[in-house]
Amino acid sequence: MEEDLKLFSVWYSPSGCRVKCALQLKGLEYEYIEEDLSNKSDLLLQYNPVHKKVPVLVHGGKPLAESMIILEYIDETWPDKYPILPRDPHERSKARFWTKYIADKESTFSSLIRATEETKEEKMNEIMEALKNLEELGLGDNKFFAGDDIGFADLAIGTFMRWFRVVEEIKEMKILETCTRLQAWFERFNEVPVVQENLPSIDELVAHYKPHYLASISQ
Repeated sequence: MEEDLKLFSVWYSPSGCRVKCALQLKGLEYEYIEEDLSNKSDLLLQYNPVHKKVPVLVHGGKPLAESMIILEYIDETWPDKYPILPRDPHERSKARFWTKYIADKESTFSSLIRATEETKEEKMNEIMEALKNLEELGLGDNKFFAGDDIGFADLAIGTFMRWFRVVEEIKEMKILETCTRLQAWFERFNEVPVVQENLPSIDELVAHYKPHYLASISQ
């Protein structure tokens, strides 16, 4: 079943990195194709003609787009390997809920990068409210959102938080660390071997994104 797996992505994509982590958790071998988003390949446009974005997973010639859909496909296709989604229906629904919650808040978090001195406090308050909900109602006292090991929600939220830390670094702000349990979870997440092996460092991401940010504010 696992032969002929290809992943089209870019190294700095949080969505692509969570798919890499999921594939490694499942112990699946795959071919990785690094895309150039300024000059997208014909194959990428062929495999994702609707959004024309990465990541795209191709299995046996059949493409799938959208990282969280890809994660569910991987989990359902290889159910006997590492479970990404909880097997209990209620826990599985909770994982999907918090994953969607943070996805719906993405624009709130990303808006901080363009916040001015006048709007910064308002944006910070909105982000703090989202983080507190995530910490108190989502994570609670658990080691990970999935329990004792990382899973669906951890992959979604952890990769997102890695990129939010980049925003914090560029804006010279510290928001995540005010949520002590969430910060402790994030530190544990970053120590997981598949995360260390498949996610670029915050310094690498800052070096990549900061010039784009500086160029945008100078326009």
